[in-house]
Amino acid sequence: MQRMAANEVRDATAESSLPCLPEATKPDLLTIAAIAIVAAAIADFIHEGLGHGGMCVLTGGRPLALSTVHFDCSADTRLVAAGGTLANLIFGVFFWVAARAVERSASWRYFFWLLMTFNLLHAGGYFLFSGVGNIGDWAAVVAGWQPAWAWRMGLAALGIIAYFFIFVPLSLRELRPFLGKDAKIRVRRARRLTVTSYLIAGVLSCVAGALNPVGPLLILISAAAASFGGNSGLAWMWNLLHGPRIPSSEFQMPEIERSRGWIIAAVVMAIGFIAGLGPGVTFHSL
Repeated sequence: MQRMAANEVRDATAESSLPCLPEATKPDLLTIAAIAIVAAAIADFIHEGLGHGGMCVLTGGRPLALSTVHFDCSADTRLVAAGGTLANLIFGVFFWVAARAVERSASWRYFFWLLMTFNLLHAGGYFLFSGVGNIGDWAAVVAGWQPAWAWRMGLAALGIIAYFFIFVPLSLRELRPFLGKDAKIRVRRARRLTVTSYLIAGVLSCVAGALNPVGPLLILISAAAASFGGNSGLAWMWNLLHGPRIPSSEFQMPEIERSRGWIIAAVVMAIGFIAGLGPGVTFHSL
């Protein structure tokens, strides 16, 4: 009996010594979701509105229509097709710099981190998606260039390198100030911060995309592909924290706490994104 009691005490002591993430120190899930809504809507507008739309205007075209999943230009050129991804790359770098400049506000640093991540993953994902499936923006960019198989392989290779070997590791490294230094807690916190945003952004994109004026096919090849597909790195990047490849950071941010401001902003943004841009905005009659 004494031996059994001693074993029970030892097992209880060992279990209590395992690293855990106390509820009081968890980043607030509702605020994370709110920030994800705002960041996802902005990243989408950067691609469609500023990217495709800006390139349309710069090349002398006339904007015709804009929704969350497409942009129509009177001059449908290769540059207009490439504009969305180019904008994602430019703004991804800009938000990377912005995130690193924020050292006190955890919510704002996380917001800029998400904007950086969404934009960079969209860019790398579009290269890979167009190369493998021969659809999407970059399929339109290289259409007619010969040999076609070489251009598709080149796009796929560029997408794989950019997405898996540059953008995902960079994003995960920039997340380290939110994760702490304990190995097991880092994984749990990273999963909470990334998977939540992945799911929220995907649902938001598909709900708004379902209202698009072009047709249901765009829900699959644009809304779902760009969100659940393009952002898929957020769903699994936390696994890379197992092992010593990505060490912890000495610099750590405070906790992401419940924020009424971010929640209100998310509600307003979601309504505008779904009800406003979802059905599309027409600039000129066709």
